[in-house]
Amino acid sequence: MFKKVLVANRGEIAVRIVRACRDLGIAAVAVYEPDDIGALHVRLANEAHALSGPGSYRNPDEMLAVARRVGVDAVHPGYGLISEHPGFVRACEDVGVVVIGPGSAVLEQVRNKIGAVAQTRAVGIATTYPSSRAFAPDEGAAMLVEAEAIGFPLVVKAHAGGHGRGTHIVRDRESLMPVVIRSSGAAQAFYGDAHIYLEAAMTASRYIEVPVLGDNYGTIIHLGERDGSIQRNTRKVIGESPAPGISQTQREQIWQTALQIARLFGIRGAATIEFVVDDTGQHYFTEIKPRIQVEHLATEMITRIDLVREQLRIAAGEPLGYAQEQVRLSGVAMFCRINAEDPWHGYLPSPGHITSFRIPGGPNVRVDTYAYSGANVPVHYDSLLAKLGVWGATREECLNRVHRALQEFQISGVRTNLGLLRLIVNDPEFVAGTYTTESSQRPLMDGPPPDDNLGDLAAVVALAFLSRIQSANPSTPPAFTSGWYRDSRKLPS
Repeated sequence: MFKKVLVANRGEIAVRIVRACRDLGIAAVAVYEPDDIGALHVRLANEAHALSGPGSYRNPDEMLAVARRVGVDAVHPGYGLISEHPGFVRACEDVGVVVIGPGSAVLEQVRNKIGAVAQTRAVGIATTYPSSRAFAPDEGAAMLVEAEAIGFPLVVKAHAGGHGRGTHIVRDRESLMPVVIRSSGAAQAFYGDAHIYLEAAMTASRYIEVPVLGDNYGTIIHLGERDGSIQRNTRKVIGESPAPGISQTQREQIWQTALQIARLFGIRGAATIEFVVDDTGQHYFTEIKPRIQVEHLATEMITRIDLVREQLRIAAGEPLGYAQEQVRLSGVAMFCRINAEDPWHGYLPSPGHITSFRIPGGPNVRVDTYAYSGANVPVHYDSLLAKLGVWGATREECLNRVHRALQEFQISGVRTNLGLLRLIVNDPEFVAGTYTTESSQRPLMDGPPPDDNLGDLAAVVALAFLSRIQSANPSTPPAFTSGWYRDSRKLPS
């Protein structure tokens, strides 16, 4: 096992990795930019080293320099930032530093999303239908020709990276180029590559993902599946495992296809195989995320398998030590993504100082976060503030617990999407488990407020009424008319 691991990330995933390292007796090394000097991952690590300034988290050369300077055995990049940067992984491999992940060769293959789909289709697996190639933002005429050949609606996606950035649906020809410009800009900002590609959209579909683990000795297992169909601002905000609304036969077919794809690409460590399931129940491979995912805590709750611990063990050369039939999928888990943003104003980020931070508790409730009362939410980074995971023996039990946990969750000082999450979990389609990707496209803020919000609304109305009455009918407080108050104001004679 490793003795010292560099956590090349920030936020809640850095906290998660630091804790996993320390559970295994591994010294965890944190890095931080100036805005993060008081961050929780810095406080919890065995040692911490300053980076040069804003943007350093995304700088693979600086991360490698830190790794070599402090003498770590391995680097865990988490997700986002440099987690899918083949050049960084290859540079680490060249100097003998292990990167916790599938390796540069696999990253090169899956980074080319169009090529990965073609490679998968070549072995007889049903896939989505992407464009024939990726496009630069100035190739408008060629994109329009390809879009007409694919047909509308279609999806515009970033060719590099795999975190939802730059992904938008286009329903008609006139909307294509404005969306392409927006998607290309996001892709350039987050992945350093402005190229995009087009893909045929499957409306009213389900977005199903299968997490897998593979060791260096040929063992590859799946860990059930998650439904990530509920997305806002191109990010999955609520997910659940197992996915509702699909039969056990469909479920097992998806699992087997995921294992076949994982073997095809030689997956090692943790990865996720993603599918789109249409309204007939047919599943289509769409892409591979060669890393741990934001939603991994839902999988951990139904399997009781620590995925970050398994990543570390596999990268250190240890075998999984258990077979597929030993994996037990128990109960239902739901995941909610809490962002520091304002859903009612275009999802604008909401950096600032957290004045109050109360997390929910009780049985089978988990919160992964870097936040605390008094912490700062910096302006430069992703808006992800916390992840809520809830488990129940049945879906009904889990859903009730999610309602309660979201009500208990209270954050002051910055705006968050907690109100939106409360609306979503009370939506009739979500409660019934019949939601699709289309459910995310319609506004959920226009309906009546859920019953559990009525008390809060009544209190707000009452306070507003009292404030108005007092401003219209000013009165002198009784203390001001007392003899003590009058005497205290007299000047000496």
